[in-house]
Amino acid sequence: MDKKIYLTEEGLADLKREYDELVNKKRPEILESLSQARNQGDLSENAEYVSAKEDLAFMDGRIDELEEMFKNVEIIKEKISASGKKLIALGSKFILELESKKISFALVGELEANPEENKISDQSPLGKAVINKGIGDEVTVEAPAGSVVYKVIDID
Repeated sequence: MDKKIYLTEEGLADLKREYDELVNKKRPEILESLSQARNQGDLSENAEYVSAKEDLAFMDGRIDELEEMFKNVEIIKEKISASGKKLIALGSKFILELESKKISFALVGELEANPEENKISDQSPLGKAVINKGIGDEVTVEAPAGSVVYKVIDID
């Protein structure tokens, strides 16, 4: 996996917490369950042993996946134009206005995207439209119902 993975510092911290939990807590628990199941005798008919083995394989896969991600992580930084105007970039928190309604968003990488928390991916239609926009700029997004025009109100 050579593709850069863009994360905010918060997103990276979440993944590191998950990794720590898996390596230092859950994996040892599964190894203990596996050991106990192994001591019960006939492994061919031991459902606990089979289940613990599958859990361990899944856990090791996730640990490997996280370790590979850490090798390719790039922390998102604030972006400012040559004129000193703050622009929306990966990691930005910003407010858009749509028909006098103000909506807060955060622009994040694909791994952190969560529409329920208004964390939008830089690969989404809205995400692509807001990149490099500044306060006062209008943003047009093509939606199934037609074009939607937002105005950038604030960037944090």
